[in-house]
Amino acid sequence: MDLPTVSELIRTADPQHWRPGDAWLAGGTVLFSYGSDTLQRLLDLTAAGWEPLAMNDDGLEIAATCTIAELYTFPGAVPPRVRQAWPALDLMQPCCDSFVASFKVWNVSTVGGNICTGLPAGPMTSLAAALDGTALVLSPGGTVRRVPVAELVIGDGRTALAPGELLRSITLPATALRARTAFRRLSLTNLGRSGVLLIGRTDEDGSFVLTVTAATKRPVQLRFPSLPDAAGLGAGLAEAIDAGLWHDDVHGLPAWRRDMTYRLAEEIRAELAAPAPAPEDGSL
Repeated sequence: MDLPTVSELIRTADPQHWRPGDAWLAGGTVLFSYGSDTLQRLLDLTAAGWEPLAMNDDGLEIAATCTIAELYTFPGAVPPRVRQAWPALDLMQPCCDSFVASFKVWNVSTVGGNICTGLPAGPMTSLAAALDGTALVLSPGGTVRRVPVAELVIGDGRTALAPGELLRSITLPATALRARTAFRRLSLTNLGRSGVLLIGRTDEDGSFVLTVTAATKRPVQLRFPSLPDAAGLGAGLAEAIDAGLWHDDVHGLPAWRRDMTYRLAEEIRAELAAPAPAPEDGSL
């Protein structure tokens, strides 16, 4: 699509340069796909120089400009001891695969861009929300705030970002990265957009967290002090998701999304209730 009203491209990552009529540009896959007849300037983040992924003892920081391609290859590049200590890294590749996009898109599309688009089926929202990711948000007035990613996307195409605010990074805490996880996704077609995407995890303290995305207009998280039984999980879903929260578009009717959410949630619960598989190398 065209951007006929854009007259300037400014390379900056400073929110104080923002003014009405501006749009932040990272990968631009959605911005250029949808087009606009009102934007005046693009603020280009591609030269910001932010490190795509940075590990420390507290967790993993993912820059908003990290590409899907960089995220996909990251688990294979970390030392084996880190991969073993942070088994939730295994979620990265299936979440990237949920884009159902070509390598050309993966090489430019960004983690931050996918989250800020606010699509219910955004797999980076699914990943970050499921692992208790926290977004670092920079404001035009010079202030900085942190928002749980599960609360950043508030509806179909809607986020809690104020005009001009910039998503700088997402931090995944080590406590969540150490969790055992289970992933389920369904689409109406083999290469279609996600209609249901659920991620469950059991933490070291025995608690259970289920994150529902794609099926609902915004991420929904259920937290239990321990792994519930099937009835308890079903009751939790019924309480957490009212009828108006199920998403409705060409990728799935609300009734189908609801039924599949309950089905996949029980699959996840059963998988995490079973003994963990032994490490591939045979170590304990």
